[in-house]
Amino acid sequence: MSTPDAVGDRIAAGVAALVARVAAALDAGDEVEVTREGSRITATLHGDRVAPFIGRHGHVIDAVQHLATRVAAKHAPGGDWVVTVDAGEYRSRRAGILDRVADEAAERTVRTGEQVPLDPMTASERRYVHERLRDRGDVSTHSEGDEPERRLVVSRRSS
Repeated sequence: MSTPDAVGDRIAAGVAALVARVAAALDAGDEVEVTREGSRITATLHGDRVAPFIGRHGHVIDAVQHLATRVAAKHAPGGDWVVTVDAGEYRSRRAGILDRVADEAAERTVRTGEQVPLDPMTASERRYVHERLRDRGDVSTHSEGDEPERRLVVSRRSS
């Protein structure tokens, strides 16, 4: 039976190879850096030309992250490995934008009492905004619609 370190090493190597292959196919980025902290693995593509790897609205990087998660599942079925794929600090920039959108929607719904539908988002972005607003006592969130137009709606929480 493999140790968690050995499994993590195999996952990290598989994710690094995946990211490098996709980046090479897109002629994007220069170097793939993989870091591990416990059961978290982050693969980051560095370089001047990472935009093709990110894709329009993050669709390419999200697809690569989905595949990277499948790599982890292949090596550790049922494991608790969390894999993140990033390029050009896209994830942190996007998190900042989502924080602002979530906070503005919450403030608006509290101020007006009206539901505030957000623009369509990926499942991971909807989850992020939902988590961001979950601990506020004055608003709630739910999703509406079908992919790819599924969106989060912020509502005033009932008393």
